[in-house]
Amino acid sequence: MSTTPVPAPPDTTSPGPAVRSTGRRRRSGDRPSWVVYGLLAAVVAGSMFPLWWSFVIASHDSTVLTRTPFPLLPGGNFLRNAASVFDTVEFWRATVNSIIVSTTVSASVVFFSTLAGYAFAKLRFRGAGPLLVFVVATMAVPTQLGVVPLYQVMAELGWTGELTAVIVPGLVTAFGVFWMTQYLRQAVPTELIEAARVDGASMFRTFWHVGVPAARPAAAMLGLFTFVATWTNFFWPFIVLGPSNPTLPVALQQLQAAHYVDYSLVLAGAVLATVPLLILFVLAGRQLVSGIMQGAVKQ
Repeated sequence: MSTTPVPAPPDTTSPGPAVRSTGRRRRSGDRPSWVVYGLLAAVVAGSMFPLWWSFVIASHDSTVLTRTPFPLLPGGNFLRNAASVFDTVEFWRATVNSIIVSTTVSASVVFFSTLAGYAFAKLRFRGAGPLLVFVVATMAVPTQLGVVPLYQVMAELGWTGELTAVIVPGLVTAFGVFWMTQYLRQAVPTELIEAARVDGASMFRTFWHVGVPAARPAAAMLGLFTFVATWTNFFWPFIVLGPSNPTLPVALQQLQAAHYVDYSLVLAGAVLATVPLLILFVLAGRQLVSGIMQGAVKQ
């Protein structure tokens, strides 16, 4: 009696093409290659070079720009130039004014932009689409076009020369509203809002307990961007504020003489004005990164 041979089952112990290709992939726990670190180091070096260049010039005397070859290392005159900055302008008063203006504007922009973004993203009301388009379209209008009527309004209110004239026009921005609207559309599930309303939460309570926690990563970045932009803003404070009550960029402008510019003195003031921003990035950097990662994981 003949028997038909049964074919042997396929060998599943040897990895197939898909398994072998998967095994060649970089695992998630592996460290990036040296190319990635090299690119990151180049980006960091390029970003830090202007600050280093300013510090080198600020640490020499006024003849540093005429030297050949140009020194690439700091000198020993930075403290003397910094003392001259303090003696020439009201540096500490300008720093306090900048802190007040930047902190107030940043907090206001974050709150009102989050509130408006939540309304545009999750509430249904007539004209929401065209109104959002109008808000975004205002970003295409240059700031310089509204300086004259804005100054007239501030003069009628008696705010010229006061910090209020700088704070009030920047309490909310179109970019902040657009930023928070786009983020909250994806970060806040509509079902979560409906559940809060079913439980009896009011409109503002739903926003405060549902929308605000979800918006923290985007709000942190918006607050940081607004603080830096307000801190370095020169155009409008230079127009509406007087030399007796300036912000920091306006005070540093007074270091330039009419016919001669001491770049060592000017850049020493610029380096001193950058120090608070560096401290802010060092203190808030870890919280910003953790907030961004938390928001990414939630989505």
